[in-house]
Amino acid sequence: MKKALITGITGQDGSYLAEFLLQKGYEVHGLMRRSSTEPLIRIQDIVFDGKVTLHMGDLRDPACIQRVIELVSPDEIYNFAAQSDVGISFKCPEEAYSINFEGVRDLVEAAWKHNKDVRFYQASTSEMFGSTNPPQNEKAPFQPVSPYAEAKLKAHQDVVLEYRKKYGMHISSGILFNHESPRRGKHFVTRKITHSLAKVKLGLQTHVTLGNLEAKRDWGYAGDYVEAMWLMLQAETADDYVIATGESRSVRDFVEAAADSLGMKITWEGEGVDEVGKDEHGDVVVKISKNFYRPAEVDYLLGDATKAKEKLGWTPKTTFQELVHMMVASDLKDAKYEQMKKSIE
Repeated sequence: MKKALITGITGQDGSYLAEFLLQKGYEVHGLMRRSSTEPLIRIQDIVFDGKVTLHMGDLRDPACIQRVIELVSPDEIYNFAAQSDVGISFKCPEEAYSINFEGVRDLVEAAWKHNKDVRFYQASTSEMFGSTNPPQNEKAPFQPVSPYAEAKLKAHQDVVLEYRKKYGMHISSGILFNHESPRRGKHFVTRKITHSLAKVKLGLQTHVTLGNLEAKRDWGYAGDYVEAMWLMLQAETADDYVIATGESRSVRDFVEAAADSLGMKITWEGEGVDEVGKDEHGDVVVKISKNFYRPAEVDYLLGDATKAKEKLGWTPKTTFQELVHMMVASDLKDAKYEQMKKSIE
């Protein structure tokens, strides 16, 4: 039985991958940071059933990393631990650098020293392309425009490529474009949209406030993308792969698709920060604020995953409309539960 260690197992990707690997017959271990909130919400079923073994730790603690790797002795390591909020990285650049680069460096070094045959997956990001013109593939230049992307790129170039070329380590980098799900954090724009509009639909809030409606992203389903990560580590040789749908849509498109799933019709009026989105009753349900604009925006991401399709045999299975509907249905269910609780109180 193969053993896998997943850092950031309590996040969106970590939770889907843990379920995927369990279905493949793996012994799954997860590294998680201490939190005063509810960190197990995404994986509580498999944790409480004893299917996953959790280890407390932090990528900023090299001794802890070494201890966990020696204890688990994994065959495969999937690194999702990160400061993952692009907006926050502008406010806390040192934290982004510490976790997204230095933490990766320490994790890879500890893994390599313990087992030269270990296979390692590094979660890179389409944000590394930054201002590069679309479509973006493995040969496109990297032009990051945020501290988050800069730290991720440094980990990619100085750690992933270095250990692969210099030491022959089986370490692959998944350059994933935006991937969403009902498990996405509510501070990410897609989940913010579906969660907020579901509550607007039920009268639990009046509107949602967003930033740049014209930013374009290649949105896929996280549940599809974890298969690509696993396939990378089953390949004979390590490599870098863009994982994307090959379709790009704007934040405005996402709002309209979410509204449509809720039976709402959005009509836009005004321009810039004065633009608003109104429902079929003429009520303003979408507002714009400069507070939600990034200091430096990535305007247009569109991934070309031809290499992954040809070499790994991977293709996305979930359409954009299916993804949005899935997220809306989940958030509407939660909103109805909240509404029921309020009616009882």
